[in-house]
Amino acid sequence: MSENKQSYMKSAAILAATAIVVKIISGIYKIPLYNMIGDEGTGHFQVTYTIFTLLFTISTAGIPVALSRQISAAVAVGQRGLVRRYFSMALPAFAVVGAFFSVVMFIYADKLALFMNDGQATAAIRILSPAVFFVCVVSVYEGYGQGHENMYPTAAKQLLEVSCKLIFGLSIVWFLLRAGYPSPVVTAGAISGVTIGLGLALPVMVYFKRKIDRTFYRNRKHDDAGTTDSRRHVLLSIFRVSIPITLGASFMNILTLLDTKFVLLRLQTGAGFAPENAVALYGVYSKGLSLLVLPSFLIVPITISIIPAVSAALATHRYQHAKEVMASSMKLTNLFAMPAGVGLCILAYPIFNVLYPHSNPVGPTLLSIFGIAAYFVCMQLMTTALLQASGREKIPLFTFPVGGIIQIVLDWVLVGNPSIGIIGSPIGTLTCYFIITVLNFVFIAVTVRHKPNFAPAFIKPALCTAAMGVTAWSVYELLAKVGAKALGTGHLALAVYLTGAIVAAVVVYGALVIATKTVTREDMKFVPKGEIIASFLKIK
Repeated sequence: MSENKQSYMKSAAILAATAIVVKIISGIYKIPLYNMIGDEGTGHFQVTYTIFTLLFTISTAGIPVALSRQISAAVAVGQRGLVRRYFSMALPAFAVVGAFFSVVMFIYADKLALFMNDGQATAAIRILSPAVFFVCVVSVYEGYGQGHENMYPTAAKQLLEVSCKLIFGLSIVWFLLRAGYPSPVVTAGAISGVTIGLGLALPVMVYFKRKIDRTFYRNRKHDDAGTTDSRRHVLLSIFRVSIPITLGASFMNILTLLDTKFVLLRLQTGAGFAPENAVALYGVYSKGLSLLVLPSFLIVPITISIIPAVSAALATHRYQHAKEVMASSMKLTNLFAMPAGVGLCILAYPIFNVLYPHSNPVGPTLLSIFGIAAYFVCMQLMTTALLQASGREKIPLFTFPVGGIIQIVLDWVLVGNPSIGIIGSPIGTLTCYFIITVLNFVFIAVTVRHKPNFAPAFIKPALCTAAMGVTAWSVYELLAKVGAKALGTGHLALAVYLTGAIVAAVVVYGALVIATKTVTREDMKFVPKGEIIASFLKIK
């Protein structure tokens, strides 16, 4: 295996390991938080976070991708001075962008809350506003590290952010609840951990950049040799790459924001719910949504890693290496996303009721639809990353709006129907990501020259997932029937049945993946300690 591919696999493994830890900590944070603040508080929390995510994406979505792609290409051809110039121009430019959106978010917090049909979210929006500036600056450092195929800065930022949400967020919520503060104030306290975490991440990122510079650029006297690009040209090139990516990513967040607004609006004006009941139903929806994104956290590290790896390979005409990275990434996406989506769908009832035992009974139905959607969310991430890595970053500007418009239309029609209500929103989400995925694949087939045959990446994972799904459903039903007399059907009993079903499904899936040679020793290099695991399991 080439040194470049080993570096790519190491990067993916680092981020995959981080994603697992982050999701564990996030679960420890969100599950008790949502249970503490209830359905209505969860609704306020999600409305606030939706607004932040939009401004967050506008500030940062294109920065790491643009910098990592351009820096990795410059490093590959030895243009060290150009690497330094990319960073020195990007940092002040995007700091200004982040400061602008932070001020907008703070000043117009009340208007943003009213726009979202949740006037009680003002305090939480103001608490989050400084986070936009912090994350914009931090993302420049992330892109610098990713461009050198060093994923430790990104991993450190993610761990610090989620740890602060857990420690500070839950502590502040506990204090405010004991003091008797109302739901909107408690929600603002819950979300303050995000701002604290990102603020603390900034000095950590500065440390990592200096460490990278000491490794790659010890002799700075000659770094600018051969650098002919003007500062204006460098800055324009960064914006030229980052703006299309930002617009594409922002569209999805604009879609989520509009989805939130229209769902709350249609629940009130169409389905006839009072404002507080509409917010509570949206809170139940948000609980399901938090589980929808779980599988994607394992895919995001792979997408982050392939962009600089594929870009560098194409820049140096190593087309076979680019194909290998694309094929491995698609295969790993299916290996993770297929069983995760099927598991969420089949075991929706016990999962939702074990995690949120006192929530609205519509929750499991929402989660079963989200389970199917989870797979297409992951596939949309991967296909978008493949397009971006291949220099086709403008294509999502077309595919995203098509899926998004369909979702908005379905939200308006279905959620406003009293017989469907909140269930209409996950149906729209599923349809949206399915359409985007299909369109992305069409454009990959038509526009990307150096692409592998993706068919093998789907067939075996699908067969193994089908067997896993049958196992999960059968074992859960069997345990539920056998244990009903002894354990009953309460919260703890469901947890026992669910655990048994998950263990059986994991064992069957793992055995089939190895027996059918769906996963190889080379694939295991993406997994933390993968080579050791491969040797133990005798994977060839």
